[in-house]
Amino acid sequence: MPAGAQAKTLAAKFARLCWQAMTEDRRLTSAETEARIRRGYNNIVHAAVPQRVHPHVPVPAPTAVPDGLQGKREVYLNEENMYITNNTSPLVVKLFQEQFRKDFSLFMRLRHEDLVFGGQMVLTFLGRKNEDVYSGDLNHLFGLLSESVQSLVVKGLVEKEKLSSFNLPAYGPSVGEVTASVKESGMFDMAHIKLFEQNWDPQDDSEGDGVLDSASSSVNAAKCIRSVMESLVTSHFGETVLDALFEEFASRVAEHLQKEKTKFNVIVLTLKKI
Repeated sequence: MPAGAQAKTLAAKFARLCWQAMTEDRRLTSAETEARIRRGYNNIVHAAVPQRVHPHVPVPAPTAVPDGLQGKREVYLNEENMYITNNTSPLVVKLFQEQFRKDFSLFMRLRHEDLVFGGQMVLTFLGRKNEDVYSGDLNHLFGLLSESVQSLVVKGLVEKEKLSSFNLPAYGPSVGEVTASVKESGMFDMAHIKLFEQNWDPQDDSEGDGVLDSASSSVNAAKCIRSVMESLVTSHFGETVLDALFEEFASRVAEHLQKEKTKFNVIVLTLKKI
């Protein structure tokens, strides 16, 4: 297999491995999740060590659910929210941020072990435009998904505790947070980092601020998010709610797009082993 194709295959396998390890068994502690990723990672790369890797991961930076938010408990710190919203407490925000730093550091350590001196990798993942952790586009998107689940709770299709105990194994970092994590690791030089925007609707390549067909765009956006989230939603809420959930989600996205065209913020960076 050509080196470029091999690198892409390894990157795709590792992205799937991270997502599976962090979502298949939500009872795992972060240490157990790390051990699972290490075992799978070693199996993937033991026979091939590409020196230029291009993992295109069009999802938030893979991370685990923060330890303080996992499992059934008497008091849910992020009740009725699955991510960070305007009413999320600073404590919960700190848990998400600390988990991202820990997991991103693990990822860099694993890649550092495989690359020769001067070896490079290009990373692509969703982040946010500014340092305000409450204002990212993912906050809007996952806020609409939370509201959609809340509507199913009202209809009696989902238990309230199911929503209260659900938090996403994801985080959208700022460029500043990514830069700080790379510098703190001391393992890579950051040759390049850039943020660009991408429409929620993957079929909309327009650059303007208006949405021509909010109904159509909302359906496309909902299908895109469902393709990423379906296994996670199924494992926690059950398969029977999928259609109702994403139909409600598409409706709420349509309402949002009628008011404002929100875009994903995508971070692209090039790291060189030192």
